[in-house]
Amino acid sequence: MENLSAILYLVAAVLFILALKGLSSPTTAIQGNRYGVIGMLLAVATTFMVMDKPVLALIIGAIAAGGAIGAWKAKTVQMTGMPELVAAMHSLVGLSAVLIAVAAIFHSGVEHTAVQKVELFIGAFIGAITFTASVIAYGKLSGKFGAKAINFSGQHLLNLVLALSMVGFGVLYFVSDSHAAFLAMVAIALVLGVTLIIPIGGADMPVVVSMLNSYSGWAAAGIGFTLNNPVLIIAGACVGASGAILSYIMCKAMNRSIVSVLLGGFGAETASGGSSDAGGPKHYKSGSAEDAAFLMGNADSVIIVPGYGLAVSRAQHALQEFAELLSEKGVNVRYAIHPVAGRMPGHMNVLLAEAEVPYERVQEMEEINSDFANTDVVLVIGANDVVNPAAQKDKASPIYGMPILEAHKARTVIVVKRSMNAGYAGLDNELFYMDKTMMVFGDAKKVVEDLVKGGGH
Repeated sequence: MENLSAILYLVAAVLFILALKGLSSPTTAIQGNRYGVIGMLLAVATTFMVMDKPVLALIIGAIAAGGAIGAWKAKTVQMTGMPELVAAMHSLVGLSAVLIAVAAIFHSGVEHTAVQKVELFIGAFIGAITFTASVIAYGKLSGKFGAKAINFSGQHLLNLVLALSMVGFGVLYFVSDSHAAFLAMVAIALVLGVTLIIPIGGADMPVVVSMLNSYSGWAAAGIGFTLNNPVLIIAGACVGASGAILSYIMCKAMNRSIVSVLLGGFGAETASGGSSDAGGPKHYKSGSAEDAAFLMGNADSVIIVPGYGLAVSRAQHALQEFAELLSEKGVNVRYAIHPVAGRMPGHMNVLLAEAEVPYERVQEMEEINSDFANTDVVLVIGANDVVNPAAQKDKASPIYGMPILEAHKARTVIVVKRSMNAGYAGLDNELFYMDKTMMVFGDAKKVVEDLVKGGGH
């Protein structure tokens, strides 16, 4: 039985790896999901085989309840709710790691070796930080807590004191087996998860989401050692490593330091928008959807830059219909995707895939940035910070140094927004006031539907 379970766990782990590989591309994502589902079913079935005197009613009841809630949420969640849903899922992984560690500590008649104590400590504190940090990330992404960074004097010193205290109580537990010390360590880790995330502003939340993904994986791997479950160790390590790699890619895309992400409070040095906020009233040009449709219908090339506002209004299907109308007129239409467009990595790619936008039309920032200068019209729809020239020009801006989609280099720029209010990062955008820019105000879906009507003439 032991050899059979080891083989089955190995097969499940291979399926998880294939799932991650499949999820790396929109064209193979469905197959990747299938591998993941089969791998999880196999892992759960194998775990039932090796369990000693399981309480089946509780286990099956919990699985059924969780599966029902998950299925309902997957069916009902809006595309705009995906980032906070991911953050909420991370919080549950972290919480489960903490609860398993606490249960192992209080399990009567069990002596833990020195190695197991270290594993419990690591799994518990990573899980605790992941739990509260993910709750804060969920609140910021959903707008319940506000996206603004929260800073106060001595913030980094407080984080250092909390981290040292957490390690200190962990050491005390290691040498004395004190349950109180272990619980104190967990409590401090829960507080540290909050203090690490609150100084991070809305513009940097995509990096936070990918980093929390990594944390949840390492928490699961740590608890896998405690439970002596190889598939949990392997799956957790895969998630942790892939999340860390994605975080590095996100940091590079936003010109952030991976070390500062791990320490918390990155991007929080300034809270204002720099020089772009100074001065008197600014002047901008506005037009109608019919004007915009005329300009794009007579262009040779159009690049569409989608953002979170597109997801909010669910305008992706109408936008794809308009893009097809332009293509039928001979216009070269492409979509430009910033690595952190939306509020989580890959948000816009999933959104466009849902609308069946051809994959060859969707290009990443590195592929398309050099083409903006030779493009007739750029349509920015629901995006703000990822096309803000302040990232290149204004050293006082919180997003200075972040690579952007260089929409401002195009011959004409059309921006669809509800109003002139600042974006998620709370920054004004000088692109909106350029002579080459025309603002079209209104709900993105209504505006795009009007573009379709105008583009059909």
